[in-house]
Amino acid sequence: MGLPSQPVTLTPEQLEALNSQLATMRHDINNYLSLLVAASELIRFKPQAAEKMLGTMGEQPKKISAAMNKFTAEFEKTLGITR
Repeated sequence: MGLPSQPVTLTPEQLEALNSQLATMRHDINNYLSLLVAASELIRFKPQAAEKMLGTMGEQPKKISAAMNKFTAEFEKTLGITR
């Protein structure tokens, strides 16, 4: 991973944008995790719903990964980090 060799200076606008993107990522991940918890609770109380809920549960990890990758890309771009 290529880190900048000099200190990185961010404008207040860049910091605000990163903070907003971080808040969005946290919110999205919390929602995806909430869906996992809700689906597992539903399966526990209504086993006949398992087939339908397993599809929902299976979608959440890739959504979490996508949210993290999106933020990571913006973070690295803003700070000049290369892979």
